[in-house]
Formats: sequence, structure tokens, C-alpha cells
Amino acid sequence: MNGPSHSPNDKHEAHAMTWLALQQERAPVGHWDELRGAVTPPVKTPGQPLAAPTVSSLWQGFIDPLNKSAQAREADLNSRMQHLQRQVRDNGITYNVYAAADQPQRPWSLDLFPLMLSHKDWQQIESGVLQRMQLLENIMADAYGPQQLVRSGQLPAALVQGHPAYLPAMQGVAPVGGRFLSLAAFDLARGPDGLWWLLSQRTQAPSGLGYLLENRQIVSRQFPQAFETLPVQRLAETYRTLIDGIKARSPAGASAHIALLTPGPYNETYFEHAYLARYLGLSLVQGNDLTVRDQKLYLKTLQGLQPVHGLLKRVDDDWLDPLELRAESTLGVPGLLQAVRSGNVLVANTPGSGFLESNALLGFMPALAKTLLDQALVLPAIPSWWCGEAAALQDVLPRIPSCVIKPTYPHHTDRQSFEPVLGHRLSRQEQNEWAGRILRDPDAHTLQSWLPLSHQPTWQTRADGASSIQSRPVVLRVFAVTDAQGGWQVLPGGLARLGTREGIASMQRGGSSADVWVQSPAAPTPQTLGANAVPIIPFANDASEASFKRQRLVTSRAAENLFWMGRYTERTENTLRVVRLGLEVLNGENQNLPCLLHFITRMANHHGLVRAGVPPAGQAHRVFERSLIAGLWDQELATSVGFNLRSVRLAAASVRERLSPEHWRLLEQAEARFFKPHEDLRAPETPSLQAARVLDTATVQGLLTDTSQMLAALTGAQTDRMSRDDGWRFLSMGRHIERLAFLSHALSEAVQLGLIAEQAGFDAVLELFDSTISFHAQHQQSRTPQALIDLLVTDPDNPRSLGWVAHTLRGRLRRMGTLADGATLALAQALPEWQGESAASLWPVGATPTGNDPPLPLQNTLTECQSAARQVSDQLCALFFTHSGEARYSVSA
Repeated sequence: MNGPSHSPNDKHEAHAMTWLALQQERAPVGHWDELRGAVTPPVKTPGQPLAAPTVSSLWQGFIDPLNKSAQAREADLNSRMQHLQRQVRDNGITYNVYAAADQPQRPWSLDLFPLMLSHKDWQQIESGVLQRMQLLENIMADAYGPQQLVRSGQLPAALVQGHPAYLPAMQGVAPVGGRFLSLAAFDLARGPDGLWWLLSQRTQAPSGLGYLLENRQIVSRQFPQAFETLPVQRLAETYRTLIDGIKARSPAGASAHIALLTPGPYNETYFEHAYLARYLGLSLVQGNDLTVRDQKLYLKTLQGLQPVHGLLKRVDDDWLDPLELRAESTLGVPGLLQAVRSGNVLVANTPGSGFLESNALLGFMPALAKTLLDQALVLPAIPSWWCGEAAALQDVLPRIPSCVIKPTYPHHTDRQSFEPVLGHRLSRQEQNEWAGRILRDPDAHTLQSWLPLSHQPTWQTRADGASSIQSRPVVLRVFAVTDAQGGWQVLPGGLARLGTREGIASMQRGGSSADVWVQSPAAPTPQTLGANAVPIIPFANDASEASFKRQRLVTSRAAENLFWMGRYTERTENTLRVVRLGLEVLNGENQNLPCLLHFITRMANHHGLVRAGVPPAGQAHRVFERSLIAGLWDQELATSVGFNLRSVRLAAASVRERLSPEHWRLLEQAEARFFKPHEDLRAPETPSLQAARVLDTATVQGLLTDTSQMLAALTGAQTDRMSRDDGWRFLSMGRHIERLAFLSHALSEAVQLGLIAEQAGFDAVLELFDSTISFHAQHQQSRTPQALIDLLVTDPDNPRSLGWVAHTLRGRLRRMGTLADGATLALAQALPEWQGESAASLWPVGATPTGNDPPLPLQNTLTECQSAARQVSDQLCALFFTHSGEARYSVSA
């Protein structure tokens, strides 16, 4: 006998019941619920039956592949969330409002669930954004052209010429490539009516393109079946469209050199700048990497000045040119505006678009659309009133309790600005106070209707470990880009910003983010790529083959940071090895050997590993040991292991676009693991020396061993995972200069103190050179000075021998002989060479380095090595970093 049949609807309803059992809180009353696809109704009266639990069709498609019981589903979602957070950490995705130089940046916050948009939703958004992009372009063209909108009274002059972001220097300048705007972002929210409303627009330097791509890559991997089933529109083609559009409209066409201008590694979104530069194949540059000569923009590289034809900027306009804008700016390029006016470089977006971001402008857009486009706006904006209009002021003042008070003008200008204020959260007295402020300076205030934001389901885990679905307000940022033909395309997705329970959808105030899945109208096939897909635009036919084989440019700044990254990496390894050797000696069977204790003391003092005044190891074992341990994290010692390790990360941060995610992760992990024991045990008011007493020597030795292993992995990443260009050669030279100086000094100290004559001292030198295994393999127990010199000085195959280091450094300098008029070739000749020289010639058999005898030839050689290391370092800095000679990069008058 057949059992009762179950319809697919019954199955879906059961899935919905299981899913909603995990929901702890839903969207507030009167807010659109993204999960259910409807507005949340008022609370039912007692005795009235509850409506059946439902979810939207999109969410049903997302839920179906997760067909499990509530308990199993909670464990499954927790596991996926852990994988997601691990991926964020592994990829090094960070966002920090105030990035401190000595603190790791805050990990990017990403929720497990995507914001899902139906094809119908996307049609409204896409058509509305394209229309508004066209409208903004026309407003920009009028503002810097005939200014008819101001003359006719359709736009107040206070919102155009009176706006601090309007640049009179660009008045009358035709945009390079025919378009003022190459990229714009639009912040949208869904209202209780289920429609999307425009909240604001960003045109100066909109952020989010890099973060949303990372969000997509991470979240889609957590739900691959749902991603394919829905199906979801892809993002990558729009990025290609953006770059192709900039190249096509730049002065050099398809062979143009495009750079991404960043404020630098301390900017809160620097991760995105580095990520985009790497993903899009752009040169990541800072202001001091560029110079203007003869009204053309150039990049300062090791190969000389290289032309830049397009600039994708992430710096606000008023910082772009200290000659014509902010004189105190160090983020921009002197003369950049003149290069733009001359038509020699395309800047995306054209400087001066900041006035389009004003909240007040939204209230004028419907009328402007009628005038400029002869169309009604498809995408409505939040009703906005600029208080600078007398009629609007009188109309809106009584509405303060139902409005949001926003600034008309941006921060960091001479015009009044403030954080947005929610009128319904103000007391009657506060509302009156704000009314008074508005009346005193009406131009600076804009009021917008308060929109109940739609709420997105998020997966949250409390401190007690319990997890549930919770509701968070969501704002959607979508992007429009200009293509090679001068039209616009909308990226089929976006960046969803989730607010806190208080309703603030801001990443700067503890918010989070979510991926955005836009449903395709039909599943993609090899013949049809989807509704918004665009065929790949080939490069112009006149592009030379050389443009496809362009050598990777290395800026002087990048070369300097790579050089010091190499030096600090080697310096960290060297000082860590000295500390490890010192602790082993002080806690081993040789702790009473005077020459060894003297050697440890001198090495520690020379490298600044203990503070001045600490008694030597031979005089006070334990005091010296505690000081050595305390010095590991001593921030006042600029040569401590911790200082050097942190300096590696800081130097690497400035060239992050050149490092693989694995390389960067190693850096962060090495630093975090090294500092964690110290930070865990150190109270805020406890001096570092007192905190070190809590850490026993065995724990510290284990920490040093772990750090040494991570540094070995880091060295491998630098050696085997980076392209062998001039930048890498500077990194390598930095390492070898540091190694040459350290090893020659250490061996010189050992010889002077007679350490070689003692078996324990002999072994200590081998350990410091990291050559113990090599020595035993080649010389077994033949502990003669000549055997030691053969391995540590003349051996051409031991990467820790002075001969190998000098030979390798000489080779790097010769490979760079095409730079700086061949100056590095002369530097290569300054390095000592031991080819064909025997160990006995450096340390004659039977000779002793003490007494009144002349110094050994080895000692003169070691002094020569230290001098050569200093000379090469100074000359490289003078040639490539300080530019103290010829002023090759001065600005043309």
C-alpha cells in the first residue's frame, strides 16, 4: 500500500521550517525582510493565527542544497563560517580606519550569507544606475563647460562653484578621452515597498571593487552548489571593461601604461589598492613615485623615467597636486593638473568630480533628468531638501523628527561638516538645537527622509558559542564603469555593507560586509554568456608586440622597500641566532668558559640586544640572561629581534602588490606568534623587563626555535616565489650585504678572542654561521682553523661562507650594470674575491692571532669585508634611493 505523497511545496515548506528554526531575530516591523522577501508586518494580536513561515524563492534555492536537520545545519554553517574566516586571514584581507604603523590591521569582516537579488530587482538597479551615470556625466560636462544649469537657476551656484570639491583650475578643460567619469559607485537601500532607493553616490575615489571580488571568491566556495543552481552572474568581465576603457581613451591607446595611485600602506583600504593593482596588472604607485616633466606624467623607476598615460586614483582630488591645491599634500604629484589639462594623461575620474557626491544634489536630480535627458528617473532617490533654498528650509524644518540631518559639504574643508544625525533619536530640546544650527548656516545642511533599511539574515556566533540567524540592516553599493566605446556598464553584483543592531551600515563603525548574488535570467551556456555579458574587446590593431612583453617596472620606492625588507629579514635571522646561542651558552655546560661568555657579551652589545649598563655575562649570568630575553621585545632598542621583525612587515606593506598571499601571511604569522607570548603576559603598566621575568628560558628558547623556522620559510618565499626582476635583486642584495657584514664581524670577534682554539668556541662559531652539519659532513672532527676557514670563508658552495656571499652579491651588482650608467659594475669590483686562494694563505698553519705577532691575513680580509659591505650599501642608497647626485626627477619649470 502506497504511503501519502508529498508535493514539492510541502518539501520546500519543511526546509523553510528547519531553516527558520535557526532564526533568533527577524527584520523589525516595517522593514523589508530579505530572507522572506516581504515587509515585516506588525505584531499579531493575541488569539490571531500566525502566518505560515515562508522564505523567498531565491532563498529557497539557496536553502535546498542544505537539506539537514536544524542541529546538523547549525554545525554545518558553523564549519563553513570557520572556513570563511580562515580564508579571510589566509588572504590577508584587512580594513582599518586608523592603521597604526606598529599594529596589525583589522581583518576584513565578511558574513557567510550573500545578499541575493532577483533578475527583476537587478533590472531596476541596472537601468537606473546607467541612467544616473549618464546624468552625472552631463552635469559634470556642464559644470566645467558652459555652466547653463547654474545660469538658468536649475542648480544653485553654492552646490557647484561654491562646493569645496569643485576645482576652478579644471574649468573649460575637455576631458581626456571624451568622458569625465570612468567609474562611479551608487549606495542603494531597499525600502518597505520592496523597491531600491538611491542613498548617495561616489565619484572621487569610490572604494569596494577589490573587496567585493574577494567576497565573491570566498563566499561562492562555501556554497558552490547554490551558486551554480541559482545561477549567479559573474564579475570578472567588468574589471576587464574598466581597464580596456581607460586604455582606449588614454593618449597611448591600447599600449598605455596605467597606474593605480594610492595614499600608501597606512590608508584603511590599502589592501584593496594592492589587490586591485595585482589583479588588474597595474603599477601601484604613491605620489612621490611620480613626477611631471614637460606637462607629461612619468614614473620614477630604476630604469629611468617611464611615461604614465592613465591614472586610476584612490586619492581624493584636493590632495592630487600640491602646486595648485593643498600645498601641504604629500600624497599627490606637483604639476599633475597641468598634465591633465594638456591632455597627456587620463585620470579616472577627472579631477573635480567631488561636488557630485553632495547629499544636497539628490533633490535636484529629477528636474535635471528632465532637462538633460528628457527622461524621468528610473531609480528613485531618498527625498532630499537642501536648506540653502528658502522654500525648502521652511518646508523641511518641521520634519526634523522624521529626517536624517546630513552635511552638504565634505569633511576636511573650511565649510561646516558633521556626522549624519537621525532626527527620531533626538529629544525635543536637541531637535530645537539642530533647528537653530540649520537656521544659522542653512547652506551647510541637507535633510533627507529616513528610510527603514531592509534587513539581511546574517550568521552570528555569540561569546558562549551559540549560533543563530540574526537580522542586520543592509546597504548595497553597485559600480558603473565606462567601456572602450565610451558607454557604461554596471558590474552585476556589488558590495553589501551590513550595519550593527543600532542600524549603522558603516564599515568604519563596526559593520560587516556580504557578497551580492545577482540571478542570471537563464543559465549560461557556451553560446550565450548571460544578459549583461560583453564580448572581450581585443586590443587595437596598432598595438605593438612589445606592449604585451613589457618589462615589469620597479619604482625607486619599491626598490628601496625591497632592499630594506631583505636587510631586515637577514638582520632578524642574525640577531635571533645570537640570542639563541647566548641562551644555550648561559644554560649549558660551557656557561663558565670565559672566552665564550666574553664573545656572547660583545656580540649582544654590538648588535644592541641588551640595554647599556647591563653587566657582562661573565660577571652576572642571570642578569645578562634576563636582559637578553627582555631585549627581544624591547621597542626602545631599534636593533631588537622584535623591532627587526616588525620592520620586515612594515617594509613589505609598501610593496604588498609584489608579494603572494602566502608570503604576506607568513610575515603576519611570524610577527604575531613572536609577540603573542609577550603581549599575553605583559600588563599595560608593566615594564617589558618585568614582564620578561614571567617567561622562563625554556619557553623563550622554544619561541625562538619556532620563529627561526618561520623565518626559514619566509626566506624560501623570498628566494623561490618571487620574479627575478631588478626589485628582487635589490631584496637579495640587501640580504647579502647584511649577511656579509654580520658574518665577517662575528668571525673577526671570534678570532680576536681566541674562540677558535676552544672546542666549545669552535662549535659556537659553526652554529652562528648555521654551518654545523656542513662542517661535519666535509671535515668530520678535523677541528683546525684551516678547516673552519675553508668552509666559512673560501667555500664556493656554502651559502653561509663569506666567499659565496661576496660572489653572489657581485653577480647581482653586475646583472644591474645597465642601471645608473653602469655604476654598479664598479661596486662589484670593490668586493673581496677569494678565487684560487687557500685557507692556509689566510691562516698559516701554526700561526696564532694573539700576542705581538702581526695580524693574520684573515683578519685583514674580514675588515675588508665589513668595509665593502658598508661601501656597497651607502653607494646603492645614494645611486637609487636618495638621489643625492644628479636631480634626475625634478619637476620641469
